[in-house]
Amino acid sequence: LRKFHDSIGQDDAEVMVWGTGSPMREFLHVDDLASACLFLMEHYSDESHINVGTGVDLSIRELAEKIRDVVNPSARLVFDDTKPDGTPRKVLDVTRLSDLGWSPAYGLDAGICSKMPRMSEVPTALVTGISGQDGSYLTELLLAKGYVVHGIVRRSSMVTRSRLDHIESERLDQLHLHYGDLGDPLSMVRVIELAQPDEVYHLAAQSHVGISFLQPEYTGDVTGVGTIRLLEALRMAAGGGDGGARFYQASSSELYGSTPPPQNEQTPFHPRSPYAIAKLYSYWATVNYREGYGMFASNGILFNHESPRRGENFVTRKITKGVADIVRGRATELRLGNLDARRDWGFAGDYVEAMWAILQHDRPDDFVIATGEAHSVREFCELAFGHVGLDYEQYVVSDPKFFRPAEVDYLLGDPSKAKNDLAWEPTTSFEQLVTMMVESDVAAG
Repeated sequence: LRKFHDSIGQDDAEVMVWGTGSPMREFLHVDDLASACLFLMEHYSDESHINVGTGVDLSIRELAEKIRDVVNPSARLVFDDTKPDGTPRKVLDVTRLSDLGWSPAYGLDAGICSKMPRMSEVPTALVTGISGQDGSYLTELLLAKGYVVHGIVRRSSMVTRSRLDHIESERLDQLHLHYGDLGDPLSMVRVIELAQPDEVYHLAAQSHVGISFLQPEYTGDVTGVGTIRLLEALRMAAGGGDGGARFYQASSSELYGSTPPPQNEQTPFHPRSPYAIAKLYSYWATVNYREGYGMFASNGILFNHESPRRGENFVTRKITKGVADIVRGRATELRLGNLDARRDWGFAGDYVEAMWAILQHDRPDDFVIATGEAHSVREFCELAFGHVGLDYEQYVVSDPKFFRPAEVDYLLGDPSKAKNDLAWEPTTSFEQLVTMMVESDVAAG
């Protein structure tokens, strides 16, 4: 159904189905299954099992032809006989159920037609890292656009989803959370099968550069290899090739490392941390699955993007929370690392708009998402402290213990391609971003 639906409007559309098409299968509409369960609770008291089904089977080829005729009659149907067929026939004897007086209400054609409006009108997205800064802003955006959103969260002894609390309480019918982990491939397969997403936004990672030096192997496994696990799960869900969900990979400006600015899509990479190396693996994995399997897989190379929801161990939030602590009398100084490092800082709420636009593009591609202007950590401190009438030089200390083994001095993105191809531009200035973050932390008390 999804493959034929996605082929609508394509010239010379071709839909490939796994196997020869000869196996026989029985199909039951889920509403009929629910109806049968309720019927049996009322009318069946025997302790032995009873089959629930239609008792009618047809071949996978016949099924595919029915779907084609309903969804996109112009598409060409192709079977990949190099793939295994599985069990030759699966059909239930439903005589006992029929004798009780139950029969299905939906025929196969009606079931196919009932699925089509949901495909056409209500897109479904799967978001990894949904409980993070970017995940929460992206979820708000997708829900506002009418999506059903599924998110993957890790199991932990403490539930930490404060960024999603306001959404969960308001959108219970549109937001669904599932336990999963990038280190567990089977959990990825399970969630994909449950969600049946049209679009996948892969945001989850061990995303702190400094911590990646302390946990390099973990960072490589989750941030790097985790992406391959997810891509492979999506590829298999699509029958081994193209036609499945569109995939967005959250790549990072840290890929450029020590490469001189400005940096665009053609700039060579020179990663300078285990985090950046893992992200480089994920970047090329996304490109490889696009070129090797025809998947709609795109990279968004996002430069630094911040917000009041940023984690407190990131330098921007460390600064604004430090300002609030000093204003409240809870601290007398703020210790930071390299004050002269320059970054292209934008607002996370703007950047998730770019993520969405990348997957709406007419072809998969890679895009730099940035503001096109850079500021030093020192400038960020000056603005943040100045907003509450303080001189940062009286409070900020550059502490060598916060310097990294390999520093990245200057990142400045060139977002021209995103502006031209996606019609995307940031709307929040650097000054507005700093002010927003300071006011939020001061107000939090």
